[in-house]
Amino acid sequence: MCRLIENVGFDFFKVLEAEDGAVALELLKTSRAEILITDYQMPRLNGVELTRAVRSLDLGRYIHIILITGTETGDYGVRADALDAGADDFLNKQDDPTGLKARLTTAMRLIDHGKELEEQHRVLKEANDRINEDLAAAAHAQRNLLPDINTDILGAHIASAFVPSSVVSGDMFGCFPLNDSQIGFYAVDVSGHGIRASLLSVAIGYLITPEFFVKSVLDEDGIPRPARLVRELNARFCTDVHDDYFTMFCGVMDTQRIKVFYCQAGYPSPYYVDAQGNVTRIGSGGFPVGMFGDADYEDGVIGVDLDGMLLCCSDGAFEAENDEGIPFGEPRMEKIVKEIYRDPADKVPEKIIKALADWRGRKPLEDDLTVVAVKRNMK
Repeated sequence: MCRLIENVGFDFFKVLEAEDGAVALELLKTSRAEILITDYQMPRLNGVELTRAVRSLDLGRYIHIILITGTETGDYGVRADALDAGADDFLNKQDDPTGLKARLTTAMRLIDHGKELEEQHRVLKEANDRINEDLAAAAHAQRNLLPDINTDILGAHIASAFVPSSVVSGDMFGCFPLNDSQIGFYAVDVSGHGIRASLLSVAIGYLITPEFFVKSVLDEDGIPRPARLVRELNARFCTDVHDDYFTMFCGVMDTQRIKVFYCQAGYPSPYYVDAQGNVTRIGSGGFPVGMFGDADYEDGVIGVDLDGMLLCCSDGAFEAENDEGIPFGEPRMEKIVKEIYRDPADKVPEKIIKALADWRGRKPLEDDLTVVAVKRNMK
């Protein structure tokens, strides 16, 4: 065998010889050999058995296997078995050296190509790892902008749940005291998914600070005008690229006037449940922010009972589908709301999330999901 290889004329090959298949297998484990030329007829392990044993190993590299048969026409049954075991090529002992040379040249070309692919895979993996690290950092930054999932502000208990459909999300919400009697809040759902939607939602989250909210919403007499905030955002974000728009619901809970002043801009109408369990949908739609430069927005107002509940859900809640492709929908959501409105605020979002998870079953979430419950607690 060694003489056959030496006759090829490839001086740069380092040839390791083994007297049988078992020894060859050990050499492959302890060396960096990349090509195995094996006779079929060998003691302990024949060529097919050796091939099968090599393919069962995790060597961290690919071994190109050439099986040599001794008959003039070749044993086609042996070749079939060898192919099934993982052999790459065959050679008859009666072939002249040019046949082996051609096969070795092919083997080297395939091995080099494999190394190029491995290097490309390594580079792509490194790039993918960096992207995943950046996404994780972006998700962390985004979550840091969100309020605590349970917080008490001026006698109101605000609870939330946030479930992104991917690492980052296009949903954003916030709540904060504006003074000693008013609570500002907003919920945003950016169109689309992924990084682009996340960047816009984070930009909105950084923009809408309590100071910005007060300046934009409260008039000279301290009366909340949340439509002014929405108009300002529409002017700021309305561009020629109409894909970058978002829906929004924002407002002020005024504990002195015992009212909620709000503006709806395409966001799903929230639920208001009074202390007796009567359910009302708030708002009448409105245009998304950033879609139409001449869009106008209106203020709305509702009274708020002690122990009443305001519930905001992004459209991911209503559009969540089960295995049959049927969305959860508004009737089921209203039924859930009626069942849980007496629960403490911190239990409401988690029960809605569980109901949606039970409905979806094995189907993944296709849109970001945000649930925010606000209750005025009776003292």
